[in-house]
Amino acid sequence: MLEINVTTLNANVHITVVSIQGEIDSSTYKTFQTRMDEVLAGGAQNLLLDLQAVPYISSAGLRVIHTLFNKLRDMHKDANDDELRRKMSVGAYKSPYIKVANLMERVREAFELSGFDVYIEVHNDLDSAVQSF
Repeated sequence: MLEINVTTLNANVHITVVSIQGEIDSSTYKTFQTRMDEVLAGGAQNLLLDLQAVPYISSAGLRVIHTLFNKLRDMHKDANDDELRRKMSVGAYKSPYIKVANLMERVREAFELSGFDVYIEVHNDLDSAVQSF
């Protein structure tokens, strides 16, 4: 079972904090995807995923996060594909619109092995993540 709670913070920008509890795998990723689609349709433009209570994420869950990255990039139109690839290849691009916080060790490993930390900022706590927007 996956539990997803959404709150909004007014910091430097409006931040939609998505706190997830449970494993994100082949049996729960559709719930995650559907809820994130609803959040974006509701006007969210800056996402902070709090994964403190996520002990495991599969490739299906990572795909949902990658899809969120792409949708937010399209929404903000901040870099074309060539520019993005060039910046990412030299470590000069991190999305200003989606960030993650509080990764458990196993989830952090999956995130890093998949290369997501190249283009999505990872924070150890919510405060630093919020301040980074």
